[in-house]
Amino acid sequence: MTAFIEVRDLVVEYATPHHRVRAVEGVSLDIARGETLAVVGESGSGKTTLGRALLRLVAPTAGTICFDGIDLHTLGREPLRAMRRRMQVVLQDPQASLDPRLKVGASVREGMDAHAIVPRRDRDVRVAQLLMEVGLTPDIAARYPHEFSGGQRQRIAIARALAVEPEFLVLDEAVSALDVLARANVLELLSSLQRTRGLTYLFIAHDLAVVRHLATRVAVMQLGRIVELAPTATLFATPQHPVTRALLSAVPVLAPA
Repeated sequence: MTAFIEVRDLVVEYATPHHRVRAVEGVSLDIARGETLAVVGESGSGKTTLGRALLRLVAPTAGTICFDGIDLHTLGREPLRAMRRRMQVVLQDPQASLDPRLKVGASVREGMDAHAIVPRRDRDVRVAQLLMEVGLTPDIAARYPHEFSGGQRQRIAIARALAVEPEFLVLDEAVSALDVLARANVLELLSSLQRTRGLTYLFIAHDLAVVRHLATRVAVMQLGRIVELAPTATLFATPQHPVTRALLSAVPVLAPA
């Protein structure tokens, strides 16, 4: 398996008034092009910090992150800005991540404006295409985010992430705020987009049931470390770590014995 993203001995520390806290401690992993690596764990285990570090939204304290063979730590401000076209994020709460003052079309178009990747005269057409690609109608571009349901807002957020034609998406609890039906629909959309666009995902979640049908492999985090990493089917069939077994035991079943 050829690594698209390589992480080696990654450490991320945060300073507090009295000491430094290690949110990520010595994480190493590879992500192949086109796969979905799910990162699961309880709250505070370091999942989101790991995702932000891979996007260089937080600076690693130590270790290396290579994206398609390029060490992100070596990039200056402008090369890193250009690299961010290739990597995007979809956050947990679309109501918070979408600017309530901007109409939907303006939100989706922001990335195109920032990176000038589509001629100005063609951007409205591209916005319409993106909205249709995520299962929405082009006419919603003239409306505001508060006029939509949570599932629709998350589709808008996905369209915005796709506007710069990324290759890698960090999906940070991207379906955990949605109801069951909206969650299933968005997960199916993400699977479809991965097939058609060849996207690579880092899927952050705390619920193993959510990742079962989407992830290629699953990494389980505890206290900033990866304590188990295995193909999805293997992890569900024979979990090795107590944390993994605890997470699996929390998955609801329809007909308990």
